[in-house]
Amino acid sequence: MRIKICGLNPIRDVQICIDLKVDFLGFVFYKKSPRNINFNEIKNLLKYNKQKSSFVAVTVDPTDDFINNTVLNYFDYIQLHGNETNDRVKEIKSMGLKVIKAIKIKEESDIDNYKKYVEADIILFDTPGMEKSFEFPKKLISKLPKGEKYALAGSISVANIENIAKSGVSFCDLSSSLEIDKQIGYKDHQKIKKFIKKINELKN
Repeated sequence: MRIKICGLNPIRDVQICIDLKVDFLGFVFYKKSPRNINFNEIKNLLKYNKQKSSFVAVTVDPTDDFINNTVLNYFDYIQLHGNETNDRVKEIKSMGLKVIKAIKIKEESDIDNYKKYVEADIILFDTPGMEKSFEFPKKLISKLPKGEKYALAGSISVANIENIAKSGVSFCDLSSSLEIDKQIGYKDHQKIKKFIKKINELKN
């Protein structure tokens, strides 16, 4: 099971995620989000030995200027949540980044939209709620394509990860379920440790 934790703080949360061998560390660049990071903190990312972890810039319709001036210097992947086309994905990849393309799923017919993005390195099946912690429709999880290229987001937690894993999902993206209660944007390190411990138990 590969894990991505999103909405991280470049100072508070990075080292613990690296130490716990979290595969992907996501940082949100979206002004409407309570998890939007301070540009002045980005430079702190260069201080870390990432080991096997990858840094992900989570964006919505990013411009070339933003990619060149902010993303390329600090991140391995860019995650796209806007109206980007497959051609745009190809353009961004040519700039030197790997791409995660998010697909919003309301109903089963939405799943096939992933086929439009053959250039994407990873497809993230997400709810349409952006950061409002909507739960991914349980009846649709089994209908998603399987494999390490495909990730699932949407109210995943230590309470349901075992059932999600049994459904064949091998890549999960979490954010709000790992936060301090009633403090959006602040990760609870004990919740992160507990979740990764559960993941390691499922592997064994």
